[in-house]
Amino acid sequence: MRLIRILVLLLVVQLQAQQGGMWVPSLLKGRNEAEMKKLGMKISAEDIYDANKPGIKDAVPQFNGGCTAEVISPKGLILTNHHCGYEQIQSHSTLENDYLTHGFWAMTMEQELPNPGVVVTFVVRIEDVTEQVLAGVNALPTEKERQALIQQNITSLTKSLPREAWQENSIRTFFDGNQYLRFITETYKDIRLVGAPPSSIGKFGSDTDNWVWPRHTGDFSLFRIYADKNNRPAEYSRDNVPYTPKHFLPVSIAGVKENDFTMVIGYPGRTTEYLPAVAVAQIMNDLDPAKIAVRDAALKVQDGYMRKDPQIKIQYAAKYASVANYWKKWIGEVKGLKKSNAVGVKRQQEIEFQQKVQQAGKQAEYGNLLADFEQAYAEIAPYALARDYFQEVFLRNTELTTAAYRLYQLEQIYQNRGEQSFNDRRNNLITGMGEFYKDFNPVVDRDVFRQLIEIYTRKSPQQFVPAELRTANPEVLAEQVYGKSKLATYEGFKSLLAGDAKTVLSAINADPGYQLIKTIADKYMAEVAPKYEEINLRITGLQRTYMRALLEMNPGARIFPDANSTLRVTYGKVKGYEPADAVTYDAQTYLDGVLEKYIPGDYEFDVPQKLINLYKAKDYGRYGIDGKMPVCFIATNHTTGGNSGSPALDARGNLIGLNFDRVWEGTMSDIYYDPEICRNIMVDMRYVLFVIEKYAGAKHLIDEMKIVTKRK
Repeated sequence: MRLIRILVLLLVVQLQAQQGGMWVPSLLKGRNEAEMKKLGMKISAEDIYDANKPGIKDAVPQFNGGCTAEVISPKGLILTNHHCGYEQIQSHSTLENDYLTHGFWAMTMEQELPNPGVVVTFVVRIEDVTEQVLAGVNALPTEKERQALIQQNITSLTKSLPREAWQENSIRTFFDGNQYLRFITETYKDIRLVGAPPSSIGKFGSDTDNWVWPRHTGDFSLFRIYADKNNRPAEYSRDNVPYTPKHFLPVSIAGVKENDFTMVIGYPGRTTEYLPAVAVAQIMNDLDPAKIAVRDAALKVQDGYMRKDPQIKIQYAAKYASVANYWKKWIGEVKGLKKSNAVGVKRQQEIEFQQKVQQAGKQAEYGNLLADFEQAYAEIAPYALARDYFQEVFLRNTELTTAAYRLYQLEQIYQNRGEQSFNDRRNNLITGMGEFYKDFNPVVDRDVFRQLIEIYTRKSPQQFVPAELRTANPEVLAEQVYGKSKLATYEGFKSLLAGDAKTVLSAINADPGYQLIKTIADKYMAEVAPKYEEINLRITGLQRTYMRALLEMNPGARIFPDANSTLRVTYGKVKGYEPADAVTYDAQTYLDGVLEKYIPGDYEFDVPQKLINLYKAKDYGRYGIDGKMPVCFIATNHTTGGNSGSPALDARGNLIGLNFDRVWEGTMSDIYYDPEICRNIMVDMRYVLFVIEKYAGAKHLIDEMKIVTKRK
């Protein structure tokens, strides 16, 4: 009896510690809904998701594949983060019309700017298709065969399951391959920029404040969805009309208070909450530190040039922000994993798991899982590290080698698929790389390369570094590559691709930049990638079995599927936190903090004069409270990348904030959620509307919205 009591207590503690959760909206009915109502929610699960009537899900599309947005007017006006629309704002910016610096506001629909390639995708319906996807799979002897049949089944079902002509089918895996759900979606392709504050508001604090609290960033931008005359998706056309949504979110300016219920809906990208302790230790001690070091070096070089040259600042703004984002996230992740003793907690949970397996008589099925994990992660360690160095140095942070690698892939296509496929890919490269080279600076990239190649040759597992590079002089190598390679310019890149396949292959193989990447990539493809994939496939099978075991050993437990860029709901409360001894953070920040951080002329902490004037005059309109202007707030919602731009809703489903970040101490929530320190950061809708109306003078946009003024 005593043992049972101890086990029950441990389970309760474990589940309490877990909290958080990213829940599938079609499955909220029941336990989740009861929990949400206990926390204060006043609406029903059907108001969030109902396959047969409009609801909140119909106002929350995925924005351009990597962020979230929300519809806030009956005319298709959508809101997302400034950093989600950053590339689009940058693409319309020139030295003469620098929208990044000065902001952009369309005062009429005719002034709204098109953005080719940008899409938003709505979920229409969610259905369970696990049985169909796994048909025939369990009879197969190997993991490779299993995965092949699963993909075959998914491909077949995606094509055959019924949908409207303008809709798409998408089938995604949940619980590490133990469940499969079908998403029927609609993707709109005519998305126009409506408004964006200057970066001194939308990106205030920039990289220094990124991932931290307290925060004072007006991280928002406005777009509009256009559709054809039937309100269906269509390519850009002047004849398109503003999209009429099935549902749009009312905007509340009633404000938030400590312990208010909050709900965030969006498309979180990827979490790995159920990794074994050995995997978390490898991430914390080896993989994250390696990636941090590479990006740290690249960012220091780029930052130096951006501070000196306005043109380079424009060229590199979006790229720098993208690289810096996860660099800082990984730093916080390592700190958070250590602070929360994530590995130790998981080790204890694994002891409890083994006890449950033994008690259930499931040793044959699950008894060796943890030992198998230990062996597999020990085997994959050097390959995983070599893989991260290869990708970070040559594919993500050095642009010339990125261009060279695309030519390497082109050569592989010729060898594996023939000349027709080669020509198709070659033509696409010529067209697509124009945008790449538009923001490429060979002087900056050369200095980045010089720093990163030294890290690669010293830090990457030496058995996978080509012998001729182990003692290479970085300065000499940079001179050889950037001084002689045609890949340093777009014209040179195009010249390498002129002629028939044999001419192109001869030309690229004579280029010093290509020769370098080919030497490195050949060794990687021969010695790292196959072994990594082999071991990782084994780990995939172990993880699926482990997930099944966790579900089986903990019936009724509060277990949610990892994020996978599908629509999810997370909920919690507005709440401050205590990140360290004698340090307490409030849940709300104000415009006062913007002026406290103000550094005239600084690219991170400059403040527009008009905003200063509004502050001095306390001219906040109906958006201020007690003579102060709210800016941001935090809550216990469990979010991650992809939740950028997600709506934060109050108890009645009104829009109160716009999710854009997490606190630095809690960035490890992708791997281990600790409710004591994990908080998501949102810009207060009162600040958003204040900037639109009082700063930008774009009240016509406010007039489109349904404004809620009172707490109910």
